This record gives sequence, C-alpha cells and structure tokens, in this order.
Amino acid sequence: MSEHTVPPVLVAVGHDQSDAALEYAARTAVREGCGLHLLHVLHRVSQGAETALVDIVDLEHTARSTLAAAEERAHDLVPDDVTVTTQLVWGGPVHSIVTASKDARMVVLQRRPLSRMMRVVTRSTSSGVAAHAHVPVVSVPAAWTSTSGEDGPIVTVGVDVPERAENVLRAAVHEARGRGATLRVLHTWSFPGAYDDIIVSRVEHDEWAERATKDIHEALAKLGEEASGLTVEVEARHAHPGDALIKAARRSDLLVIGRHDPLVPAGSHLGPVARAVLREATCPVLLADPRPRHHWGTRHERADVV
Repeated sequence: MSEHTVPPVLVAVGHDQSDAALEYAARTAVREGCGLHLLHVLHRVSQGAETALVDIVDLEHTARSTLAAAEERAHDLVPDDVTVTTQLVWGGPVHSIVTASKDARMVVLQRRPLSRMMRVVTRSTSSGVAAHAHVPVVSVPAAWTSTSGEDGPIVTVGVDVPERAENVLRAAVHEARGRGATLRVLHTWSFPGAYDDIIVSRVEHDEWAERATKDIHEALAKLGEEASGLTVEVEARHAHPGDALIKAARRSDLLVIGRHDPLVPAGSHLGPVARAVLREATCPVLLADPRPRHHWGTRHERADVV
C-alpha cells in the first residue's frame, strides 16, 4: 500500500453472518472517507486420515461464497464512491487479522453470542486480535443495531489514570465528534478484596471524585482544539470498573477503553477489565492503544493470499 493511500476499515468476515460488523464498519468508512476491506480467513487443515474426507476445493468454494455475500451486503451499505475490496487467506484467524491490520486504520470484528464454556474452549478471536493489532479494534455484538437513545448518540470512555489517558481520550473525542455525540468520561475506583468498603469509608468520597474530575478535565484540555466544542459529561465514583463499564454500555452507542502495556513482551495487552467488557458489553467496544501512533504501519509480513 502506498504511504499516501488512506487506510481502509478492515472487517473480519466469519462463516456466520457478519451484518452487525459490516453495518458498523460501513458507517465508519463513510464518516472517515475511506474504503472497506473484507477479510475471510480459512483455517489450515492438517492432512491425515482424520481429514481424508475434507474436500479442500469445496472448502475454498464455500469460503469464497461467504466472502462474496459479505461484499454484496457491504455494497448495499455504502455509497458508490466507497471502495470495497476483499481478501481470502489461509492461516490462523488471530495471526492473519493482526497481520492484515498493518494496512488498516481500524479492525472491526463481530462478537458471536457464545456461552462462557464455549469461550473457554474456543478462546476469543476478538480478545486475541485486540491484544496485538497495530490499530484500534472494535468488537461489535451480533445483536447490535445502530440506534441512539432519547438523549442522542453517546460515546463513553473508561479512564483509569487520567494523566496517562491522553491517547485513549483522543480516540474517544474523535469518535464523539464524528457522530455529533455527547462524550461521557467514566472513572471508577475500588480496592481489592473484602477491605474495599472499609477503606472507602475512611476516605472522603467527594474529595476523591472531585480530584479525579479535575484531572480528567485537565487531560481533555491538553487535547486543545481536538476536544473543543464537544458536550462532555464526567462521572467519577466508587465502583468496580468492569461492572460500571458494562452497565454504561447499555446506554452508549460506543464504549472506548484502552489496553495496557505488559511488563514483558510476551505478556497480554488486555487486563481482566478489558476482557470482561469485550465479553459482556451490549454496544460496540473500541479498544484503543494508549501509546501514541506516529504513522500508519506498512506490511512486513503477509499471510498466504488465496
């Protein structure tokens, strides 16, 4: 991809219908003035007696039909001037999507309604991609539809440490401005274990909330013109962060959270709060990298294109 080309929104298309992810991605592409790139990943099938009946030709034909149906749906969702491209690759889903994300501005995936046991068995593609992708990742619940409440569109962003949340706030500000939405900044605190209520009872809750609110407004002020003119609501209170974010998702059009940097390179970029939110939220969740992104990545590693 030329460094002057506007990166597209990448949509990972599975064997199940991806209508919710396609609708979200289409709206984003129109709003951002970029294209849509639809990616379908075919798992590599090991050869042996147990797979002797697998017809690779039929498997590829089915995959191409799935991708073609998604492409047709995408064209129905965007105007003619939005470019829609497709790609079929062999490989592992997480690795293939992460590799393709180097040429994208955002990755959009649809979250399947799996039971907790099935999530343990199959693991989560959304979590794996979100932990390692080169760009923001949006997980869209399969049941999601793009409708705003009586208060109009709302983008909620979860902020842990306001002083270190500049890039997560910037991502939320960009999304809120593009939608003409109210930006709600949510900061919560809790202490581990059974001592939570005891410790909180010893501190001045109002003073804590006031200090956090002040820090959040200062962090927003550092964004300058990017955040000017937005309607902003700040909520700082004692609560478990995962529970508070999942509840906030019920009245939000988008929930923005950040991933953290692990202490070791092989560690996970997702903490338990992010994993819980990705699993339970009823609205799309955008996982932003808290580190600054200075340029769009170029592809150094390619999957095998079919």
